[in-house]
Amino acid sequence: MGSTQQISTAAERLLWQTDPAALPRWQRPLLPAARMLYAIGRDLTQGFLSLQAMSLVYTTLLSLVPLLAVSFSVLQGFGVHNELEPLLQQALAPLGPQSHEITTQLIGYVDNINVRVLGSVGLAVLLYSVISLISKIEQVFNYTWHVDQSRPLAQRFSQYLSVLLVGPVLVFSAVGATASLSSNLLVQRAVEIEPLGFLLYSAEQLIPFVLITLAFTFVYAFVPNTRVKLRSALIGALVAGLLWQGVGQLFAIFIASSTKYAAIYAGLAILILFMIWLYTAWLILLIGANIAFYHQYPEYLGSRSRDLRLSNRMRDRLGLVLAARVTTAHYSNDPPWTADGLSHAVGMPFTNVRNLLRILEDADVLVRTAEAPPRYVPARAPEQILVRDLLAFIRRYGEEDTTALKPVSTPAIDALEQRLEGALDSALSTMSLRDLSAMASQANGRTTH
Repeated sequence: MGSTQQISTAAERLLWQTDPAALPRWQRPLLPAARMLYAIGRDLTQGFLSLQAMSLVYTTLLSLVPLLAVSFSVLQGFGVHNELEPLLQQALAPLGPQSHEITTQLIGYVDNINVRVLGSVGLAVLLYSVISLISKIEQVFNYTWHVDQSRPLAQRFSQYLSVLLVGPVLVFSAVGATASLSSNLLVQRAVEIEPLGFLLYSAEQLIPFVLITLAFTFVYAFVPNTRVKLRSALIGALVAGLLWQGVGQLFAIFIASSTKYAAIYAGLAILILFMIWLYTAWLILLIGANIAFYHQYPEYLGSRSRDLRLSNRMRDRLGLVLAARVTTAHYSNDPPWTADGLSHAVGMPFTNVRNLLRILEDADVLVRTAEAPPRYVPARAPEQILVRDLLAFIRRYGEEDTTALKPVSTPAIDALEQRLEGALDSALSTMSLRDLSAMASQANGRTTH
């Protein structure tokens, strides 16, 4: 027991107290990779990912048939609706022989939906069911990306509708083009020539992986209500695509060897296995989304916890650093900072930086521009902003929400607080935000003007 505890302590010390710059060059990429594995495992064990995947399973069961009906109607207009059944069966292939039965039943439900006889109310309910599924997915992805605001209702409806209309056409057109290319006479003759035939066969085996990776990349880049870098989305999609292929094969082996489910659950066995695969599929998608997030924001890999809670001293320091950096950019005529840029520059998680920027906005120290993404500039002349007033606002921020609470206070404590505030006022005197920016610039070898 003691040796296990020592190994665990040594591993934590190596993982969280090691400076990457002190490691040999070939070991430096290993530390962020190990921290990412820890973060994904932490999110799995603490239930964040599993709860979200289970909620998406429930929403999918309610919205799957309407989603297929809308996709089928769109594809029918472009003459590629015949590709829906084989692609759906391919997605359910890990279910083994039951995949054909489930696919047949789902297609049967879709065929029974006659859009013409639904009427305006029925069509609205159909579209609402589909849009609610995408909205739920956006909420889950926003949580992954630490985004606390969803898209406006009008923007949400227009973008979701464009995905429903354009997305299926692009996916099935790619599948159809791949199938027609493989049946081309010139390609068939080229297959007979080695090693060209082996290369073409290998490429054909990679097509499902490439298509699922591209689909995941699109989801990661489009669904969250924030700007996702294409490289980060692609890296998350590559890992999720590999998991999809590998876990799918393992799940198929599990289905083939689990004959007891049919004996225990009888007719419900197919539904239960279908729900298990839906849960697994959503879990894979969410793991890829988390990998994309941690790749884009490696600052979140510097802490054991998912959300870093700053101490009072660290919050004061971060507020001063952010205000000084924005002021320095203002005087040096550099481009104003974005929240993302400040997060990467100071090496702090984006959530903490965003919260401090909001405090500085409320303090009338900074103001955001109207461009997208917004940039931050001084709200008024920095020489008119005293550092002591800025610190006082940061420390007292949120106290108005606790007016109903009456903390214990005594004359001795009140006197001590007055002494502390007096010492702080005396130490800072008339130092302004411009003075603080000048000090920071001189430390970095720059001058303000």
